[in-house]
Amino acid sequence: MLTSYPAHSRADVAHTLSEVLWLDLLNPTSEETAHVESKFSLRLPSREELSEVESSSRISEEDGVLFLSIPSFSHAQVIDEAPSPIGFILSKRLLITIRYTKLRSFDSVAAQFSKSHAPASSIETFAAIVDEMVDLSADLLEGIAAELDVVSRSVFLKTSRRRGKITRSNEVLHDTLIDVGNAGERLSRIRSSLRSLQRIIPFVSEPKRDWITNSIRSRLKSAQMDLVSLTDYETHLSGNTQFLLDAVLGLINTRQNDIFTVLTIVSVIGIPPTLVASIYGMNFKNMPELDWSWGYQFGLALIALSTILPILWFKRRGWL
Repeated sequence: MLTSYPAHSRADVAHTLSEVLWLDLLNPTSEETAHVESKFSLRLPSREELSEVESSSRISEEDGVLFLSIPSFSHAQVIDEAPSPIGFILSKRLLITIRYTKLRSFDSVAAQFSKSHAPASSIETFAAIVDEMVDLSADLLEGIAAELDVVSRSVFLKTSRRRGKITRSNEVLHDTLIDVGNAGERLSRIRSSLRSLQRIIPFVSEPKRDWITNSIRSRLKSAQMDLVSLTDYETHLSGNTQFLLDAVLGLINTRQNDIFTVLTIVSVIGIPPTLVASIYGMNFKNMPELDWSWGYQFGLALIALSTILPILWFKRRGWL
């Protein structure tokens, strides 16, 4: 889909260059790409070229036109939606963006063109998009921080230590592990987006470009400083995520050890009565207890005693 700002029909998109500040191509067709290339004498990069990760492929300049790309930008609250590349073609008079997914930051800037404070130039439009992308990344980090806080309080909540009571089921721990893992994956995607923005902003605001005003340079510098602080915050959250992953895995291991401990204790308690029952189950003729009037009761009492004594001993040791 090809959209121009300020709004024009497709036939009038390039009628006069001074009237169009921003061309936004969302999932562009080959016809739309060819139309823009012919009208503006530019070659638009393909999705594969925008996805290249080399620094030389992300930022370049040809005849005063800047070609910028973010190979992977994520805006989703979940990991079901894969990151998508974004391309910027920026000149003194025109900004062309190429993207393959709907983005809240682009929609917010597009909405500004219907208001009185609409961007007045291509570079101002670019700065507005960058500001919205930075704000979006900040919102995503804040959301993940809130989720991790909930998980942290859940993981380290004081619970009963009674052995006979299951305080955390394996299913709950498994779900918690998945939640923390998802948060870590989203943080990784946001980190990639932040670092991509950190590469393109200094390149755009280089002093040699006299068509960029000082106010825009200050605006981009402010966005760069915000990106640095967001990167530090993301690093902090990534550390918390790793800590929570280790904590949840530790709880799972502890729970498994508790299960093995119970099984070991039960098996040890069962050995003495089994031994007594096995001895009196041999039924040899010369066994004196076979002729006793109370032999059966004696055997039962001996089995009960051999069960109770290990239980009392384990309780005294604090293992039960």
